[in-house]
Amino acid sequence: QVQLVDSGGGSVQAGGSLRLSCEVSVYTYVRYCVTWFRQAPGKEREGVAAIEPDGTTRYSDPVKGRFTISKDNAKNTLYLLMNSLKPEDTALYYCASDPGRCPLPWEASTSYNYWGQGTQVTVSS
Repeated sequence: QVQLVDSGGGSVQAGGSLRLSCEVSVYTYVRYCVTWFRQAPGKEREGVAAIEPDGTTRYSDPVKGRFTISKDNAKNTLYLLMNSLKPEDTALYYCASDPGRCPLPWEASTSYNYWGQGTQVTVSS
C-alpha cells in the first residue's frame, strides 16, 4: 500500500511563495510518477506539475515559469516550490502517484491510484 502525505500549505499574499511537500511511503518511489493536482471550489481538479521516474518534469500552462517540481530521493519526498503566487492559485493541492511513467495525458486525475490528503493554499490579493 502506497501512502502519500502532503503538507506545506498556508495563507500568503499575492507575489509570495510557498513550498509544498509530499512524502511517499514506498521504497521504490523512485520508479513512480508523482504529480501535483489542485482543486478550487466549484472547479474541476487540474494537473499542476508532474515528475517522471527519470526526473523529467511537466507543467500546466498557468504555472509554467512560476512553479518548480523536484524530488529528494534520499528522503522519499517530492516538493512543489510555488513562486509569484496569484489569487487564482488558491485551491486544495494534492499529490498523486502511480507506478512507472506518468499516464498520458499526465493531467488525467482518474489515472492515478494513490493520493495524499490535500493541503490548502490560499493567496490573498
